[in-house]
This record gives sequence, structure tokens and C-alpha cells, in this order.
Amino acid sequence: MSESLPGAALLPPAGPVPGAALHAIDKAKAEAHARLIEQMRRILGEDICKAFEDPKVVEILLNDNGEVLVERHGEGITPLTTMPAAKALNLLGLMASYRETVVDRAHPIVEGAMPPEFLLARFAGCIPPLTPAPTFAIRLPARSIFTVEDYVSRGILTDAQYEKITTAIRDRKNIVVSGGTGSGKTTLLNACSDYVARISGLDQRIVIIEDTREIQCNAPNVVQMLTDPDSGIDMTRLLKLTLRYRPDRIFVGEVRDRSALALLKAWGTGHPGGLATLHANDAEGALTRLDQLCQEAGVPSQRHLIEEAVDVVVQIARDPNHPAGRRITEIRFFD
Repeated sequence: MSESLPGAALLPPAGPVPGAALHAIDKAKAEAHARLIEQMRRILGEDICKAFEDPKVVEILLNDNGEVLVERHGEGITPLTTMPAAKALNLLGLMASYRETVVDRAHPIVEGAMPPEFLLARFAGCIPPLTPAPTFAIRLPARSIFTVEDYVSRGILTDAQYEKITTAIRDRKNIVVSGGTGSGKTTLLNACSDYVARISGLDQRIVIIEDTREIQCNAPNVVQMLTDPDSGIDMTRLLKLTLRYRPDRIFVGEVRDRSALALLKAWGTGHPGGLATLHANDAEGALTRLDQLCQEAGVPSQRHLIEEAVDVVVQIARDPNHPAGRRITEIRFFD
């Protein structure tokens, strides 16, 4: 008679996990998530939590002096509340836990999308020694669409500029919205995206690629993709995947790395009518910036490809003297 090892009878049987056990695992995960959300809400406090519910809020910022600022559409940046360093550190720790990473001296940066309960807002934060005290910036997704007609009514776009942009959209030109930090690039791209949605039917398939969800598009045939750094899925990989999805138009939230090369190739090979944003100070600088980003992929200058793929650059800038706080400074066609 064969002998069994001590304790062998205690081992679970081989095979699939029983349904009851799976339910218990799911329940435990849901409870842990609920506790994390409650802790986050408690740390953020009433004022910041209310800011997440305000459709005008676009950014929540914590400075190293503990002051929390909020930026609202058309209202600029104003003080909101304060947050002690200890609470801020706890918040970064919870975000690191949610992102399945850690935050400590060896890993002082936490970034990524927040939980759905916080609108999948884009979170970026760091701790000492990078800053004297914990800091963060939270970018909220658009909750309301500022249409191109709204830009005209508020004097940001002239009637002539409106005609140029809407004609370019109808003619399926590839448009880059360029500007500095906080100039309103994504808001303007969303206005263009809204116009695309209004003129598109099921025959127009739109694929949107972003790091965090910011682009709104209510067209009837849309696929939205997000990068996943944890899985090594970057924008370049998604752009290559996008070509298998039969896109008619390709929108990119922000071009900031070597993925510029893949985007330009996609735009220039039978997928016109795209939209993208880019950090640059003027239209010519936008083309130079695109070229620099392409070269990050280890290729020589792609100026010829850029001239083939990019049809229009719309430059937007902050303007404290304008009632809306920003204005369109240039619309450059490269046909």
C-alpha cells in the first residue's frame, strides 16, 4: 500500500476553482476597492470631491506649500482649499496601490488614470526629494462639449476662422491643434471632434487613441483605445493595431513621443481627416516638433512625410487680455 505524504489530504483538488471560491475572490476585491475609494474621498475632502462633480473643472493642482488650486473653463485658476503633506502622501500611496505599484524614495513618481469613481482622471504626483513636499496634478476629462460655434460666440474664433476649420473637417484634412500648456488644446480638439460627430454616419469609423480618456466623440461608429504602460502597450503599438480596425479617421489625444512617426504614416496612407494635439509655440514650430518626435524612433528627418500628412495646424494660446482667456493665433494650411 502506498503511503501519502503528511498533510496531503489537505491539498485542494486539481482543476478549476469552484464557483463559490471565485465569488469569494470577486467579493473580496470589490470590498477592497470600495475601501480604497472611501479612503481617497476622506483624504481629498469635501471641496475637492465637489470639484470632481463640477463640469467646468479641468484641473486640480496641489503645490508643495499645501495649497490646492482649481482651474475651470473660462475662469482661470483659483484657490480651492489646503491639504497637509501627510494627507497628500497618503493619497499618493493609495494611488500607487491602485496602480499596483509603490511610491517611496526609490520610486518617487505616481502617474496614471484614477479609479472610475474619479472619472478616470489623469493623475501625476511626486514626493520628496523631487519636491519639498508631496504634490500632484489631476487632469479631469471633459464633461461638457464646447462647440466650434461656442468658440465663435465667445470671440475666440472669428467667422472666417470658423469657416476655415469646419471646411477643413468636412474636406477630411488632417488637423494638428498646437499650443502651450493650459492653452486649451484638448478643449478645441473636442470641439472639432463634436463637429465631426455631427456630420458623420455609420460609414465613418473613428478610432481614438489616448493615454487617458479626454477626447469626447458622439459619432455613431467610434472605438476608443487607451495605452497601458503596465502591459507595455504604448501609442505606437495602438496605432499599428488601429490600422486593423478599418479606421476612416484617427484621433490622438496628444503626440508626445516616437509614436508621431506611426501617426503620420497612418494619416498619410489612406486615413485622412485625423485630429491630434501637440505642444508647440507656433504652426511652424509644430512641424519642427513633429520631426523631432519622429527622430526619437531612430529615423532621419521626416519633414517630407510631415508635409504629406499634416494639412492644417491650428494654433491656440492663452491671452489674459481676452474675455475667454485664450484665442486662436494662427491657422496654417500646408496643402
